This record gives sequence, C-alpha cells and structure tokens, in this order.
Amino acid sequence: MRSVSIPAVSLISGEGTMPRIGMGTAVYPIVEDHHITKTAVLEAIKLGYRHFDTASLYMSEKALGQAIKEALRDGLIKSRDELFVTSKLWCPDAHPHLVLPALQKSLSNLQLDYLDLYLVHWPLSIKPGEYGLPVEKDDFLLPMDFGSVWEAMEECQALGLTKAIGVSNFSCKKLHLILSTAKVKPAVNQVEMNPLLRQKKLREFCEGEGIHICAYSPLGGQGTLWGDSQVMECQVLKDIAKNRGKTLAQVCLRWVYEQNVSLLVKSFNKERMKENQEILDWELSKEDLQRIDQLPQYRSVSGESLNFIADTGPYKTVQELFDEDV
Repeated sequence: MRSVSIPAVSLISGEGTMPRIGMGTAVYPIVEDHHITKTAVLEAIKLGYRHFDTASLYMSEKALGQAIKEALRDGLIKSRDELFVTSKLWCPDAHPHLVLPALQKSLSNLQLDYLDLYLVHWPLSIKPGEYGLPVEKDDFLLPMDFGSVWEAMEECQALGLTKAIGVSNFSCKKLHLILSTAKVKPAVNQVEMNPLLRQKKLREFCEGEGIHICAYSPLGGQGTLWGDSQVMECQVLKDIAKNRGKTLAQVCLRWVYEQNVSLLVKSFNKERMKENQEILDWELSKEDLQRIDQLPQYRSVSGESLNFIADTGPYKTVQELFDEDV
C-alpha cells in the first residue's frame, strides 16, 4: 500500500518533530465502539499518518492505544517513537492537584509510557468529575488558575511523562497569562483555523513567541456539536476547487498548510484519508490566496454550543473567551 511521507516541524521543546498533518479522533456523537476508531487509526498508519490527536473528552484514547499496540505487533511501525501522540487535559481536571493524575490516566488508556504533546484543552476549569458536554451551568467555577495549572503541566514534562506541553483554544491575552509565569513556554497552541477563520493576529503573536499553531476544524467542523457547514458551502472556495481540479476540502487543507502551521484532519473513510494527504505537491495561486483573504471571518467554534458562554461562568460573551483574536 502506498504510504505518504508527511513533512514535520520542530517544536521549541527540542525533542523530536511533529508531523504537519495529523489525524484527529474527535467524533460527535462520541463513538463508543472502540473497533471503529481502532480500525480507522490502523488504516491511517498504513497510509503514512504518524501524528494522532486524542483527548480524555473524546473517549478515543483506549481505541488509539489498541491501534498502536496492534500496529507494533503487525510490523506497521517498528517503534512507538515513530508516532507523535497528543492528548488533552479536560476542564474538570484543570486544577493544579488533578493535572498529573489526569495525564497518568490518559497514559493508562493509551497503554503508553509518555505522550509527545499534552495540551490544556480550554482556558476553563469546571467542577471536578463532570465530563459531559455541553457543560452544565452549575459546574462552572472561578476562572482557571492559569499559573498553577501551567506549573503542574511543567511538572508533567519534567517527569518525562510528556515530551512537550501546550494549550488549546487560547487567545493572545490568555497566552500572556501563561507566559508571565511560565518556566517552560507552551510548544503548541491548537485552535480552530480555516479559510473563514484565518487567525492572523494569533498566528503572528505565536510566531513571535516560538509557539507552533496546530489547526483543528480546517473544514469548519461540519457534523460536530461545535461546527457547521459555512466553510463547505462557501462559493468562493467551491470556485477555487473547480478551477484547480481539487476538492473543496483539499483547497481548505492546502490553504491551512501554506500558512506554515500544522493541521488535523478527521475522517474514518479510507479514500478521504488519502485525499487529505494529497495536498503536498501543488500550491494555491496568488489570486486564490487573495480571494480567500477577502472572505469574511467566521468562528464556528464560538463556545456557545458547548455552554462555555454563560452568566454563571467566567466568560459571559464570546469576546471574553477569545478576546477578539481574529
């Protein structure tokens, strides 16, 4: 079977490299059949994917771990070190004393000794033990203790349980809060990014700090609790795809890739997995890029569908959550 070699980027942690195209495992509604996810991951490994993204919230850690174990057993990879595995700290565990136990639980689910990257999933702390979505209004606590939570993340890295640490869904302002006390800078900020949410301000800030951007929902998250069809229904993107002889999805992925960031694709369909890799040997034209740059900005992951915007919580508006970072 044809296997694609995906370019990788070095992180400021200095250990290893992160493949710039990764496979996401977040599916909504949540897929509790581990066999479905495991089979998809094994297929992805056969096709050359080496970067896999999971989280305690997704309930896909065990399936990913099973797939890695089988891939090693069957010789699809020679060593666990060939893979780059990311997981995330969910909001009820975003308390200083719960960070290390949460990572240890994720490692147990994955049957791994270490992660390549561990992220703070959202800049939110909620009541410990509450894992459901959307968040219940009574589960919100005071704003996250950014300094203490990040110190606990640094401890996880110092213990060798993760090679790098980072954040997800953090604005420039919230990154400032981390950086003001951090001994170790976040290596990655994983955020929504696509042709309709170009994140120029955030990208420039992160580049200046040596923080690598990893884009999720590069197609707008259609079919998820948090996304919609705005990106896939964009006529400008349809026109560019037709003119280039590519799919609309490939145009979106190629645009994200050309911004010098990494991206996560999410499909359990073998043919689409192949298509998602076929963005490396062509480029968008200057005219294509100009047309995309003129599209109105639109945030599909606003936090409202997850109940992160609530009178009872620390963020009462979308602006407070994302600090106008567009």
